[in-house]
Amino acid sequence: MIKQVVFLKKRDDISMEEFMDYYENQHSQLAKKLGAKPSLPNAQRYVRRYVTPEPNPLTGEVIHPGYDCIMEIWWNTREDFEAAMKGLGDPQFLEARKADELKLFASNSNPVCTVVEYDSGMGPNGELPDCTPRFG
Repeated sequence: MIKQVVFLKKRDDISMEEFMDYYENQHSQLAKKLGAKPSLPNAQRYVRRYVTPEPNPLTGEVIHPGYDCIMEIWWNTREDFEAAMKGLGDPQFLEARKADELKLFASNSNPVCTVVEYDSGMGPNGELPDCTPRFG
C-alpha cells in the first residue's frame, strides 16, 4: 500500500465553508465533468481532511499550519500511483484541471509527498484499536 499526502492552502478571498463546498461538490468531481477517465485510476481511498487550528496544549498558542486541507490517496502499488500521476498530467485535461484548482487553491504549487506509516498500540493491552470510520 502506498499513500500520497498533499498539503493545500485555500485562496485568501474565500471562506473555509466556500472552500469545502467547492472542493467536495465541484473539484473532487472534475474528471466526471470533463468526460475524462477516472483521474485517480486504481485509487483505493481519496480523503480530504479540513484543518481547524487548535490551541497548543503546552503554550495555549494557536498556530496556523499554513495549509487548510490535507488530501490523502491510497494505492495498492507504486505502479498504480505513478500511472495516476501520469494521467493527471494528460495534456488533454491539464489546463482545465489547473484552472479549476485556481478557483480553489492559493496556487497550483502544493507540497506532494508519499508517506510510510507506523501505528502504535493504544488499547489497554497495547493492541491497535479499530479506527475504521463509521458513517450513518
